Amino acid sequence: MISDSQLAEAFWRDGRSDDCEVIDMHGHMGPWRGIYFPRADADAMVRTMDGAGVRLLAFCHHAALFCPDVGNAANVQAVRRHPGRLRAYMAINPHYPNAVAADLAGFDALRDVYVGLKIHAAYHGLAWDAPAYEPAWRFADERGLIVLAHTWSGSSVDGSDQVRRAAEAYPNVRLLLGHSLHGAWDDAIAIAREFPNVHLELTAVLDDRGVMEKFVAAGLGRKLLFGTDLPWFDPHHGIGAVLSAEITDDDRHDILHRNAERLLAEAG
Repeated sequence: MISDSQLAEAFWRDGRSDDCEVIDMHGHMGPWRGIYFPRADADAMVRTMDGAGVRLLAFCHHAALFCPDVGNAANVQAVRRHPGRLRAYMAINPHYPNAVAADLAGFDALRDVYVGLKIHAAYHGLAWDAPAYEPAWRFADERGLIVLAHTWSGSSVDGSDQVRRAAEAYPNVRLLLGHSLHGAWDDAIAIAREFPNVHLELTAVLDDRGVMEKFVAAGLGRKLLFGTDLPWFDPHHGIGAVLSAEITDDDRHDILHRNAERLLAEAG
């Protein structure tokens, strides 16, 4: 299927495709302790996107996740600088409930900035069903928002059991599983099949050959969202993995942009 892919041919030749602008649904921004990112600020990230034909990046700034004195202001500032190219997830830091309450109260006034909420329980050390997260879950459920949440196999805070409980408790949340329960591929398939509101995001999935094909073969091609964790990983790598997979060009279009377009439209 690679050999007869017109889409792959365009990317190999030009580095991008005008017929398939990419939407990246999982990014970050800003410096990170102990790691050198050469392109981590908003301007540099947009230049990286330009080189790979990425039309839109939905991200959450590292400072929003970890620096309560900065918080989600970092997200707003970046989107305001590049309003046509960047959209943000509002970070939910469960250790600062007053800040969470204030951010949620201002969410509706910033719908041009936010596509939804971001939960990273592994970083914050609290499971999804901890009481501190409940206001955010309820808020997202009432509005039918996208919630991008880090997931990983075997985790007690954001593993398969937590995903299943959240999908059952908050059926209106458009739950985007960051990394697709990385390693627990069969669990990811079973949960995405069972719950209409669960979608699988492919950051770090693409480092395991054959997993994307496994997801598509399981009938989940329209529930797969492209992501890179930019600036952690380069979009050309992720796009190349999609182009090199044994799937059809129709599947590739779904993964690289159509599914994201549909999800973003449904979530308003």
